[in-house]
Amino acid sequence: MYITINPGSEIPLFQQIHDQIVEAVAAGDLVEGQRLDPVRRVAADFGINPATVKKAYDLLQSEGIVTTARRSGSVITVGRTPTRQQQRLAHEELRRTLARAVVQGISPEELQCYVSAQLDQLVAPQSAQDSNAKRTKQ
Repeated sequence: MYITINPGSEIPLFQQIHDQIVEAVAAGDLVEGQRLDPVRRVAADFGINPATVKKAYDLLQSEGIVTTARRSGSVITVGRTPTRQQQRLAHEELRRTLARAVVQGISPEELQCYVSAQLDQLVAPQSAQDSNAKRTKQ
C-alpha cells in the first residue's frame, strides 16, 4: 500500500491516510478482500503515533470501506450495496463540499466539469476491471 503524508499540511494526518485509502479503493488500486497494512507498521513507516493510523482505519470502518477483526486486521470490504445511512452521509458530505466550493467562488460550470472528470477517472478503471473479470469467468 502506497500512502504519502504531508506533516506540514493543514489536513490532519489521519484524514490524509483515510482519504488516500478511499481514493485507492475508488481507483481500483485496493480491491475487495485486500488487507491493509497493520496499524503499527503504517505508524512506524511514517514515524507517527499508532492512534493516528487507528483513527483513520476506524473512520474507514465506520464508512463501510473496511472491516477490522483482531486476528485478520483491516480488510477492504467495498462492492456491497450501500446502506441508506451510508448513501445519506455521502450525499451530505458531497453537498457540504460543493457548498464550500461555491462560497469560495468556484463556478457551477467549473464544478460540473471537475466532478465529471474525476468520475471518469474513478469509474473507467472499475469498468475495465469488471470487463476483465467477466472475460476471465467465461
